[in-house]
Amino acid sequence: MADLFNELTFIFQRFTWQSALDIFLVTLVFFSILILLRDTQAMVLLRGVLLLIVALSLLTSLVDLPAFGWLIRTMVPTLVLAIPVIFAPEIRRGLERLGRAGSGQPAFWQRAMAPKETMQQTIQAVVSACARLSARQHGALIILQRTEGLREYTRTGVRMNAQVTPELLLQIFYPNTPLHDGAAIIAGHEVVAAACVMPLSSSGILNRSPERQMGLRHRAALGTSEATDAIAVVVSEETGSISIAHGGRMIRRLDSERLENILLAFYQPATPARTPFELFRKVSRTREETRPRREDGPDA
Repeated sequence: MADLFNELTFIFQRFTWQSALDIFLVTLVFFSILILLRDTQAMVLLRGVLLLIVALSLLTSLVDLPAFGWLIRTMVPTLVLAIPVIFAPEIRRGLERLGRAGSGQPAFWQRAMAPKETMQQTIQAVVSACARLSARQHGALIILQRTEGLREYTRTGVRMNAQVTPELLLQIFYPNTPLHDGAAIIAGHEVVAAACVMPLSSSGILNRSPERQMGLRHRAALGTSEATDAIAVVVSEETGSISIAHGGRMIRRLDSERLENILLAFYQPATPARTPFELFRKVSRTREETRPRREDGPDA
C-alpha cells in the first residue's frame, strides 16, 4: 500500500497542465470515433476486434507461446492499415458532418434567394400530397434538397423540372405507374426528378429494434438522411403512416400539422436558441417517449 501511495504521489507531482491537455485531446479523439460509429454496423465490428485483441493479449501474457506471440505482434500493425478500409463509410460520413457543421447549414431556398411565399407553397404542396397519399395508402418517398446537391441521385431517375403541386406528386406515386418506384427529388419549387434510386441505410438501429421491419422506402429515407443533409418524407404503403428522416434520425406516425411545422422549421432562419436540427431532436425524443408498443408491419 505504501508503494502504491508513493507511485501515485510521484505521478501527481509530475502532472502539469500540458499533461491534462494531452489526456483531454486523446480522450476527445476516442470519444469522437465512438460517436461516429454509434448505431452503425461498424460498432459491432469494432467491438469484435477489441475483444479479439484483448483475448489474444491475455493468452500471450499468461502462457509462454513464443511462436504464437510473434505472429500476433506481426499481425497487429496490419490492423492499423486495415482500419481506414474497414471503416471507410463511417470516416467519410464523419468528414461530411464536419463540413456541414462549418457551413452553418443554411437552407437551400435561402441560398437560392427564393421568396418566402414560394417556400411555404412548396411545403404546403408536399404536406397536402402526403396527407392524401396517406389516406389512400399509396407509398411515397419525397426528398427535399437543402444545401448539398443531389445530382448523382437525380441522374438515376427521370428528369422532370416541373413545379411542385399536390396533383403532380399524387400522379407520380400512383400505384403501378412508371414513376411510382423510387424517390421524387424536390429542389426549390421544382420536382427535379422522379423514380430516383437512393442509398439504403447502413444504421445498426434497424437491426436491433422494432424499426427493422421497415420497408425499402423507410430504409432509403433513412439512408438518404445519413448520406446527405436532405430531408426525406416517406409514406408507408402498408399502413399509410407518414414519417420524416434527417441526420440519420426518423420520426414516425406524423399528422399533417406536425409534418408542416417540422418542414417549416428546417427552412426558417436558424437562431442560436433553437435551430431546426435541435427542434428535430426534441421532437424525436418526444416521439420515442410516446411511441406505442405496437409496431407497423413491413411496407413496400
